[in-house]
Amino acid sequence: MLTDLRVIAVIPARGGSTSVPGKNIRPLRSKPLIVWSIDVARRVEAIDRIIVSTDDDAIADTAARHGAEVYPRPPHLASNGSPVADTVRDLFRRLLDENERPDVMVLLEPTCPLRSEKDVADCLDLIREGFDSAATFREAGLNPHRAWKIEGAEPRVFIPGAVPWLPRQLLPKAYQLNGAVYAFRPAGLAEGSDALLFGRMGAVIMPAERSVDIDTEMDFLVAEAVLQRSNG
Repeated sequence: MLTDLRVIAVIPARGGSTSVPGKNIRPLRSKPLIVWSIDVARRVEAIDRIIVSTDDDAIADTAARHGAEVYPRPPHLASNGSPVADTVRDLFRRLLDENERPDVMVLLEPTCPLRSEKDVADCLDLIREGFDSAATFREAGLNPHRAWKIEGAEPRVFIPGAVPWLPRQLLPKAYQLNGAVYAFRPAGLAEGSDALLFGRMGAVIMPAERSVDIDTEMDFLVAEAVLQRSNG
């Protein structure tokens, strides 16, 4: 338990991946991708339940065999364009109908397998300290001061007044969400909003090697390389 708070981990896993068919149950180091998220949730003492939300029978079977509960996801929430916040709100309503009252929900995307239990626990600690929501970040792959937009054939700096020629050391630090962990009080999720960060927001910074987000065949190779290096 997180003090006396009820904490439920949610792992959203659609079956319709187009970039890598069957991605969520494809083996990474002989373990199905989704199981990496289930296993890390099981190692976090504060988490009371682990729920996989899916529209796919093979994912459901894999999740159940590895210790997660499975809630079927409605088809209208399982398309490529369905915001994950809608899935979370739908699940939260179903839990309330079952007289389950989660104080905190932790969203663990199955495509971020290299997060550690400490990354999850650090986000939960921020909630315990009074934040309404928290998420994991990594240093931005491209500093926004070096980003451009092209209008017609003319390039313009994306941030007015930015100087993209500055040495990296002189640029302000920039971070991006890495999608590994979101923790929040579900009662604060705004209806119709895609945002999972709201209210008083907290940040946990993760290193690049644990921030691999798997969307392509190349990403699987990168994750394998990181694991090989860490084990070596």
